[in-house]
Amino acid sequence: MIELLHYTFFQHALLGSLLASIACGIIGTYIVTRRLVFISGGITHASFGGIGIALYSGLPPILCAALFSAFSAVGVQWLSTRRDMREDSAIAVFWTFGMAVGIIFTFLAPGFAPDLSTYLFGNILTISEGDLWLLGLVTCLLAIIFILFIHPIISVAFDKQFSYSQHIPVGLFEYVLMLFIALTIVACLRMVGIVLVISLLTIPQMTANLFTFNFKTMIWLSIGIGFLSCLGGLLLSYWLNVPSGATIIFFSILIYVCCKLWNYFIRPKQ
Repeated sequence: MIELLHYTFFQHALLGSLLASIACGIIGTYIVTRRLVFISGGITHASFGGIGIALYSGLPPILCAALFSAFSAVGVQWLSTRRDMREDSAIAVFWTFGMAVGIIFTFLAPGFAPDLSTYLFGNILTISEGDLWLLGLVTCLLAIIFILFIHPIISVAFDKQFSYSQHIPVGLFEYVLMLFIALTIVACLRMVGIVLVISLLTIPQMTANLFTFNFKTMIWLSIGIGFLSCLGGLLLSYWLNVPSGATIIFFSILIYVCCKLWNYFIRPKQ
């Protein structure tokens, strides 16, 4: 383990794990509290459309994925507020549209797409300095937003009607937070991939929710549990030489199961 710390790729992986844990711990708590898991899943899969366009046009995949995800997030939020469109229908529109666009342009792209599996399943050992800068920027912006506006965010997350009565700009907060959900998803694509990124935004929060219902405490616990999951999954990925995304999620589910069992069999006896 000590020898691994001398490798640049492992140092990048550790820093990426920390930043991703902070970003996902913050915005993931909002997702779980608002019950936006399905929406987040739709945005995640819609980002594949941006990657497909990038592979076809030669543009940076992360940039295209970010733009496509942001477009999908705003579109889902706008359609879900209309009376003639149900929320789950709005999600399905962008989910399937993004996947369809991604598949079409991937097959139209000239040559072979060697990086496609990385974006689908993730590999934290391959993240670059550019990925770290993007993840760091998203994490800093999220931290600033939640520090400055934590009380209205909590109000919007738990009771929209009360927020309206307090003259909180609910719509503005919803659009901004949806954009941050999209950016966080894109920033974590290289780590866990499109297929599994939604788990990093929900499983640590579900585990934290076993021990507390306090929004702020859930954020801190989610960050810690997420980082522990990333470390365990990172080491398992390195030893088994398999994609890190799957091992990180596997480790996070293992932690959830252990906490669930402890919570059920041991905690009530105290």
